[in-house]
Amino acid sequence: MQHLNPSALDSGPVTATDRLALTLFFAAVMHAMIILGITFGTHDDKPPENTLPTLDITVANRRTPPPEEAEYLAQTSQEGGGNIAEKVRPQQALPEMAPAQARPQQPVPAPTQVVTAEYSDTRITQDKTVVPEPDPEELSASQLIERSLEMVNLSEQISESMQAYARRPRQIYVSARTREFKYANYMSEWVRKVERVGNLNYPDVARREGLSGKLLLDVALNPDGTVRNISVLRPSGHAAIDEAAIRIVNLAAPFPPFPADIRNEADVLHITRTWEFSTTNRLQSH
Repeated sequence: MQHLNPSALDSGPVTATDRLALTLFFAAVMHAMIILGITFGTHDDKPPENTLPTLDITVANRRTPPPEEAEYLAQTSQEGGGNIAEKVRPQQALPEMAPAQARPQQPVPAPTQVVTAEYSDTRITQDKTVVPEPDPEELSASQLIERSLEMVNLSEQISESMQAYARRPRQIYVSARTREFKYANYMSEWVRKVERVGNLNYPDVARREGLSGKLLLDVALNPDGTVRNISVLRPSGHAAIDEAAIRIVNLAAPFPPFPADIRNEADVLHITRTWEFSTTNRLQSH
């Protein structure tokens, strides 16, 4: 058997040309990965799970049973609540002041368009030229006293306005959609009395001329059950029917005084109902 010499399998020593070619090859591969942006990793098309939808939420201060159709989102239901008849979003009495850095800068008007108030730093003469106020050091003693009195008067006016706002009557508005028991129970008794009096005193002109129609009436009641005010919010189209509805409510007055739970919350109770004078000479509320 012929033995092979191991030295015969050696292809020869590695030359400088071989090392240079190998280096250029690896350099070309690295440059291709950088230029083409080749990366390795997993691909996920799923949106992030922590993405939440946005909600428009209104803070409410009073709880009532849930309405059938909500106007706004709040932490408590507000069917039959509030102190105004229109549907508006509740607002804070004193809005919070925005941080100084978040306030937008107001454009400075031209001198001929400046409208000054009582305490502005500029004074406009009849020819609408702007005259700067004198420095505080140059003010006389009488001017300083006059300004101090003006500030005192302004403070008193603000105090009187706040006291008048605090003394305003607490007004509650209820309607056929009100579901809170204490208001709904009182209103149902009130409606039954008005309907009974109205059918006993049905207007002769409506019966004689065959008049019919619907009107929306707002009746404001005092805590003792007396009528404070009556307003026709939506007329029926017949002045005789509108006048008859007001006359019937006044004939049915006075109504029972407010229960204690209503008296604790309301100084004036507004009952807004739709009244129908039908072709069968009957008065009923909706």
